[in-house]
Amino acid sequence: MKKIIVTGCNGQLGRAINIELGKSGDYELVNTDVAGDGITPLDITNVDAVVGLAKEVKPYAIINCAAYTAVDAQEKDVDLSYKINAIGPRNLSIAATETGAKLVHISTDYVFAGNGTKPYLEFDKTGPVSVYGKTKLAGEEFVKQFAKDSFTIRTAWLYGDGKNFVKTMMRLSESHDEVSVVDDQLGTPTSTYELAKAIAYLLPTENYGLFHGTCEGSTNWADFTEEIFRIAGKNTKVNHVTSEQYSQMNPQAAPRPAYSILENYMLKLTSDFMFADWHDAIERYMKDFIL
Repeated sequence: MKKIIVTGCNGQLGRAINIELGKSGDYELVNTDVAGDGITPLDITNVDAVVGLAKEVKPYAIINCAAYTAVDAQEKDVDLSYKINAIGPRNLSIAATETGAKLVHISTDYVFAGNGTKPYLEFDKTGPVSVYGKTKLAGEEFVKQFAKDSFTIRTAWLYGDGKNFVKTMMRLSESHDEVSVVDDQLGTPTSTYELAKAIAYLLPTENYGLFHGTCEGSTNWADFTEEIFRIAGKNTKVNHVTSEQYSQMNPQAAPRPAYSILENYMLKLTSDFMFADWHDAIERYMKDFIL
């Protein structure tokens, strides 16, 4: 069987990768994270540790699900952000090239300024405004520089088995008759299950490069919340507020993109893979993990 090193295996996407690739008899997953029972501990910021593990495992591929995603904390914790989101992918790229492995790297909509008016293509100019976005873009550049055979996939508004927006809203609905959610930030809620399917589709191919990978369609956070409550049969009222109003109630250190809609242009140009519509994806997720 082909061995695959999965970093950040305890995260939402790492768990989805295990489910999706576990269906195939073709792969043996070597799960790694900073800590955890029954997995291989790996600090991706340590190049010797990363290369050493890769040479020991001799993987067919490395799938990087590890990232520092605490957006506000990174505005002060800049060094750690660069270590995890930029140096980590660099180290994994070096290890993949030295062992002849493919690399799958996950990036984000935050690499854009977030002030667009039409869905971002892979060819559009980047311009991150937060530390998170800047370090993730640096990670993309390192992958391009050091990885020979790689897939970089930008995604957005990700939810899965773990801590996420959907579970936060469901928890709030248990103790609140109403919640206030922004309605002027646009994007596409994306299931880790759908993203894992895209990764499984690309992995055996040589269709390398940069891709956008989100569910189809778009919405705003408030309407997304209303859809979550509708599926769950909740009567909690959703108050639509602006980002400015929300930040007055809950100050945030890092700016959020007002526009995060990504077009999966490269996938559509080079393959027949299609993500599910976000409505269908959230309904499936709610039935599988929430209800």
